[in-house]
Amino acid sequence: MNSTKIGVIGLGYVGLPLALLFAERGCEVVGIDIDEAKVDALNRGESFIRHIEAERVQESLKAKRFLATTDFSRAGEVEAILICVPTPLSKNREPDLSYVLKTAEAIAPHIRKGALVSLESTTYPGTTDCELRAVLEAGSGLKAGEDFHLAFSPEREDPGNSDSVVERIPKVIGGLTEKCLEKATAVYSLAIQRLVPVSSCRAAEATKLMENIFRSVNIALVNELKVVYACMGIDIWEVIEAAKTKPFGFMAFYPGPGLGGHCIPIDPFYLTWKAREFGMHTRFIELAGEINTSMPDYVVSRVFDALNDQGKPIRGSRILILGLAYKSNVDDMRESPSLQLIEKLEAKGATVEYNDPYIPVIANTREHSALAGRKSHPITADYDCFLVATAHRDYDAEAILKLGVPTVDTRHLLPLAKHVYPA
Repeated sequence: MNSTKIGVIGLGYVGLPLALLFAERGCEVVGIDIDEAKVDALNRGESFIRHIEAERVQESLKAKRFLATTDFSRAGEVEAILICVPTPLSKNREPDLSYVLKTAEAIAPHIRKGALVSLESTTYPGTTDCELRAVLEAGSGLKAGEDFHLAFSPEREDPGNSDSVVERIPKVIGGLTEKCLEKATAVYSLAIQRLVPVSSCRAAEATKLMENIFRSVNIALVNELKVVYACMGIDIWEVIEAAKTKPFGFMAFYPGPGLGGHCIPIDPFYLTWKAREFGMHTRFIELAGEINTSMPDYVVSRVFDALNDQGKPIRGSRILILGLAYKSNVDDMRESPSLQLIEKLEAKGATVEYNDPYIPVIANTREHSALAGRKSHPITADYDCFLVATAHRDYDAEAILKLGVPTVDTRHLLPLAKHVYPA
């Protein structure tokens, strides 16, 4: 058994698979989370994330290599603390570092000399060596780079992708000092096959932002082309399939009803906010954000069209949204455009329900708390319109078509038909 003891703070879509990986590689792992229900479930051997098997949790518990707790003082037992907490945007679309900094306050009094603190949460360049460092040093009385090690190593999770295995995804690491980088490299090498060291925490922070901004900008491009080509009577999906046969110089991105997930809708705004400090304006990134955030309104307009063709007003119509998760085949509804679509359609007077085989009940969220508790409904012909927002593999396209319900399809789930409206 490996003698290294690891602490992972935040046992969600990033922290839990990382904690289990270290446990499976022989480390003793203390998982810390503020959610008592989540902690209790894990200690019973249950998994609350669909693509993480309960057996993995049970095996690590049985081997006494994993334990979940709400007690932040347990951070004093470990030699490496990996912080995997949310970094959302505020209502004013500014970075909200409260989860990171409150975590730092909670662990600072317990940090051992020589320990590593590594932030994995996506953020703007300078967070680790400025804000996080200041809180840790103030609360611990220790100096980063001398008494303890500090690093940034961004997560690269891709939920629902069977080819995305944490141990095989190259891990970018930046340290406050050369010694910090050496310590972080030694810790992560216990579980990750390939490490990618960079010159600083800021370079690692910038790397993560670049990855997600790249996706955001390219998704915005195909979303804009989708609207333009639709006016020309051209199917964007056919064009993408043809274009991606080019063996060089092209990478396929796909349109949708808006951006979802914790990264792509949020991360670009971390850089735009930080850039203003340097008197810079990221016009290209902001334009991409405007296009992507406008897509739910475009989808609502297509629902208007579908109902209008049937001689029905949107007010009083019953609409079923197919797919609440932000991407196919996962149970993750963070920042899902489907939540916006429900609210926008109901604001127009429609009665809206949803179907999602992965999300039987809507959990409470910061921005859509009024939707909490709603349950998934079966797909039947009792609706005036279907709206396909997520193309889960569980959906039977042929069976949906046979129901004959006018359908607005944002994900190319259904073949084109008289009553199918691409959006």
